Amino acid sequence: MASIKVLVVEDDPRLRSMLRRYLNEHGMVVGDAADGDHMQRLLLREHFDCIVLDLMLPGRDGFALCRALRAEGSNIPVIMLTAKGALADKIAGLESGADDYLAKPFEPDELVARIRAVVRRLNVQAQLTAAPDLGQVRLGDLVVDPVARRLMRGGSVVPIGDREYALLDCLISHPRKPLSREHLAVAALGDRDRASLRSIDVYVHRLRRSIEVDPRHPRYIQRVWGVGYVFIPDPS
Repeated sequence: MASIKVLVVEDDPRLRSMLRRYLNEHGMVVGDAADGDHMQRLLLREHFDCIVLDLMLPGRDGFALCRALRAEGSNIPVIMLTAKGALADKIAGLESGADDYLAKPFEPDELVARIRAVVRRLNVQAQLTAAPDLGQVRLGDLVVDPVARRLMRGGSVVPIGDREYALLDCLISHPRKPLSREHLAVAALGDRDRASLRSIDVYVHRLRRSIEVDPRHPRYIQRVWGVGYVFIPDPS
């Protein structure tokens, strides 16, 4: 198995050095950056399997950097690393496009496990969500193209996060069939731990903002109380 290549973005030189050394000891190839500008230069030159991104950085913070990555269409897994552990901050991290969130202080072994988990999720996602026999699906003026894995409106691509598309792909593959959060967590995230189950609601909220005319009164992605969510296609 190829080594996981991790980019650590952390402005504290001692912590950055410790993380690089520890991840190296666990067989990972590590690049490091002290700020967002250095991070972006490295991403232009090299491929990374995961980014460990500190929230409090000089210049643009982790939230802004993560949002910029997702706006560019990058699906590199991001683990937000920060001293802020409040629920609101965790939600903000997920809303910005992060895949996981680890509050300082933390056990290095937990970081290693989380890195392996988010990389594994990305690797299994295509197998779990693929719908090779499903044609294009219309959602009002939107078109979902499962082959190209794109969401289109009037010939233009509608930006959508990788996790949100994985959820949509899974749901439209099972029209009118309620799917549990456990099922969706495996299909979209490659995991079914408690944190992933809670994250499903966040990703559904973001997905609705992309595809629903009125996200507060969703037409296509509806909640099934006590179960999870269901996709209701147009009658045609």
